[in-house]
Amino acid sequence: MRQLVSFFALIVIVAAVPALGDQVSLNNGDRLTGTIVQSDGKTLVLHTEYAGDITLKWDSVKGIDSSGPLRVELPNGKTAVGPVSTRDDTVKVATSSGEVATPVGSVKGLSQQAAYEKMEKASLLQGWKGGLNAGFSFTGGNSETTNLAIGFLAARQSLKSKLGMYANTVYATSTTVVANPFPPPTNSSVSSTTANTEAGGIRYDHDLNPKTFVFAAADFFADALQGLNLRSVFGGGLGYHAIKNDNTTLDFLGGVNYTRESYTTLQRNLVALTLGEELMHKLGKSTVLNQKLYFFPDLNSAGNFRGTFDFASVTKISKRFGWQNSFADVYVTNPPAGKKQNDVILTTGLNVSFGQ
Repeated sequence: MRQLVSFFALIVIVAAVPALGDQVSLNNGDRLTGTIVQSDGKTLVLHTEYAGDITLKWDSVKGIDSSGPLRVELPNGKTAVGPVSTRDDTVKVATSSGEVATPVGSVKGLSQQAAYEKMEKASLLQGWKGGLNAGFSFTGGNSETTNLAIGFLAARQSLKSKLGMYANTVYATSTTVVANPFPPPTNSSVSSTTANTEAGGIRYDHDLNPKTFVFAAADFFADALQGLNLRSVFGGGLGYHAIKNDNTTLDFLGGVNYTRESYTTLQRNLVALTLGEELMHKLGKSTVLNQKLYFFPDLNSAGNFRGTFDFASVTKISKRFGWQNSFADVYVTNPPAGKKQNDVILTTGLNVSFGQ
């Protein structure tokens, strides 16, 4: 009877102990338990219940043992799927057709097979992440001003491609009260529009390999104060991932574009180069910085070009809400007569995120 009680007690204890999950041992002797999220061959991300995501240097990892299937990118461009273990500087993948072994240093990446399957099966309407920005200000008294800024940004990321789109508008008016010094005393007001811009676009990126990608984009911009009814830019080219990890990405892009500009006084079509760089950096756990710099040299007219600079930050206030600041500068060397070359836009306001 005592042996039977002990047997049932052992079953209860074993059932109460949770599965160990993935095991990661380090060169310093530490051993971590969690879920292997991904690796790019330089770092390994392990999700733990006690500390969230932990990023480890791949060189500091002595061995791993996964409890479930991982997707391993091999040096020959192929992939192997199955539970993974490392022994004597060799990665072993227990696939359904047999064991696959490769040196640790030759592994290009690791990822969860379940997450890969979920991402690949997702429809075009699924997997979007982004945010809505809104800023508004109003003043009254001797002068009355109204400023409204609305923005939208969304992206859908898969393992080898990214689809992004954006839209924003800024509108501002100013009314000044002018006193009449001659009798009878009367006041008059002078109203003017101080900002009226609209922009939007879409871009698709597809990775050819972990470092290079191709892209195609379409951008549209209108500025009433510059007399620009619509600028349409269609382009594409090649890009290079100089840095690509969870905290920082730095891309360089080069290609060609076709631009059609419709001003109130003229219309012109031109072919230009696309030269740019884009940077994203997570500053701590609550702030994300984004910066873009582009030059578009005109191939039809030597010496003329268009340049754009964008800088934005979003700081989380809560899970869904944050505070955004953005600065944009659009420079054109040859605007219509009487119009300025620079357009500077500064906005701030509330950010509402979705898909997180």
